[in-house]
Amino acid sequence: MRERLANAALFQLGWFACVMGGDSLWLLVALAVLVIHLLWISRWADEGRLILSVVLLGTTVDSSLRWLGVFDFADVAPLIPLWLMLLWALLATTLRHCLQWTAKPWWLGSLLGAVGGPLSYYAGGQLAGVQFPYGQVPTLLGIGLLWAMLFPTLHFMAQRLAADTRS
Repeated sequence: MRERLANAALFQLGWFACVMGGDSLWLLVALAVLVIHLLWISRWADEGRLILSVVLLGTTVDSSLRWLGVFDFADVAPLIPLWLMLLWALLATTLRHCLQWTAKPWWLGSLLGAVGGPLSYYAGGQLAGVQFPYGQVPTLLGIGLLWAMLFPTLHFMAQRLAADTRS
């Protein structure tokens, strides 16, 4: 229980460092959170592939939304900002720990994604200055539908990669 609470607190600390700091030295706080997680709560051998897989999937999803004009960041890069990629890595650290309870039944993850996804994007957008060109309500509804499917997929990846690690 103590490790799950620590995982949740570390995730929140990392989330705020990424969103408030953007691509600045504040990312070192988020990286420290990731390192602390891997040293104290888990290990790279157990979660490294999951973290990399979630970062790749998340970067693809959010960069596609950026290309489609759903998000408008201040920079003009083809991919999402580094701080958002790091947020995906931090999210991956929660899948087998503080958010594991949402893995089964699948609809718990879907419900958390449908509600938590838009809330996180809304708060992050407000704090980081990300714009929603299609309008706030339509964008957040779309993000809710996307995350209702995406979060159970992330749990499936976590379970699958855990099984591969044990073999």
